[in-house]
Amino acid sequence: MWKGLEKNSGTSLKRQLYSYVKEIILEGKAAPGERLPSSRDLSKKLDVSRNTVLEVYSQLVAEGFLEGKQGSGTVVATGIAKQQKRMYKKDRAALSAPFDTKEETIDFRSGIPDFSLFPQKEWGKLYSKICGSLPLSAFRYCNFAGVWELRESISKYLFRTRGIECDPKNVMIISGATQGLALISKILYKSKNKVLVEDPIHPSILNIFASAGFSLAGIEADDKGMNTSFLISDPNISLIYTTPSHQYPLGSILPIQRRQAIVQYASDNDCYVIESDYGNGSTFRFEGTPISSLYELNPDRVIYVCSFSKILTPALRLGFMLLPDSLIPRYKAYRMNTDLHSESLSQHVLHEFINSGRLEKHTAKMNKIYNQKRKYLISELNARFPGEFEIKGQTAGLHVLVSFHNVVFTEDLVRKITANGVTVYPVEDFSFQNHGRHVNEIILGYAHLSFSEIAKGVEKIGEVIHSAKVQNSI
Repeated sequence: MWKGLEKNSGTSLKRQLYSYVKEIILEGKAAPGERLPSSRDLSKKLDVSRNTVLEVYSQLVAEGFLEGKQGSGTVVATGIAKQQKRMYKKDRAALSAPFDTKEETIDFRSGIPDFSLFPQKEWGKLYSKICGSLPLSAFRYCNFAGVWELRESISKYLFRTRGIECDPKNVMIISGATQGLALISKILYKSKNKVLVEDPIHPSILNIFASAGFSLAGIEADDKGMNTSFLISDPNISLIYTTPSHQYPLGSILPIQRRQAIVQYASDNDCYVIESDYGNGSTFRFEGTPISSLYELNPDRVIYVCSFSKILTPALRLGFMLLPDSLIPRYKAYRMNTDLHSESLSQHVLHEFINSGRLEKHTAKMNKIYNQKRKYLISELNARFPGEFEIKGQTAGLHVLVSFHNVVFTEDLVRKITANGVTVYPVEDFSFQNHGRHVNEIILGYAHLSFSEIAKGVEKIGEVIHSAKVQNSI
């Protein structure tokens, strides 16, 4: 039962051991009253210091997972209910963990903006100016929906950039898309307890809905987004989750026929559609004009969710939702009983940043830079893998999907790439129910990487893949 610890994983041995012991208890692999190895025996077995084991045992005793009994050593505490993991996919930590990989690792994680280009000094001066000039009333508790001025500026911004017409009263300020989805889940989980999601999909999205108690059903996504031909009438459907402007992770765009089908399905089945801009395909677009919104087809059935984390920086913890009138009373009641409102001082600053035109100036600048990085990444791939792959989803967002002709990204191959100093993300890891359709595809996020890191990363990927091909041919 006792597995070895990974000394070069980037996670401390104490944290690994703590998580493992906690996991086997919650999953019922260690029964109540079962005696654990002594600290001396376990330290020898795992080749770690005895103090590490003692600290972990002590922490788990404090949290009620273990009990120290005289004459019996350390045993599993009683009264702990068996609990299955919420994660639907393999434990590839970087899929949902904070961006904290080792500096020497080139991480092609998607959805990370270039932090070095955030207008830090400009934002700081603006923050100081705004805070110094705000009336005292601005330092009180804020409206549950957010600062009115920001809601107005977002409404105007959406019309200018995407042609979305919305009343500021329907704009709800949130602390990022994750909170928005969690709030929606809480207010809509009642008699209807099922969510339809795109497949593939980011595992963190599944966990948000599952944590609220929903059962999940995957609808296959293809090169045109969610395949609406698989939609079957169901009175238990509460929500449909989709990323129509840039399907994540495939990068496909949902055509109008399927958009209309989804909206009609929502009306016929008395449910709601969550339109997420998770891949930021509407903000960062390199070919053509911004994609029109699903929201405009039926504002009474579509909930539009967007975050400023990828547009500016996740440190702001600000985003917004466009909420139908029918849901606002429920939303208000739930919000007032949880966190009341999102942080409001930064809302005033963001309002000024948008209202003065700075946001559009910044996104135009970033769009140009990200486009340069995208083209450079593709050129490096062409140089290292001539005629060996196809690029998908490259017209927007902060990542590309690379589909190789004769490469299968097995666990072993991915592990070798990681050992060579590069982190890549197989699309198969994002498959929910329809497995086996994306075994030759990986996601390469590039926005946060320098040009030299992109080149070095592609080179290292090539070393492993070409070496594996040579070995397989022998």
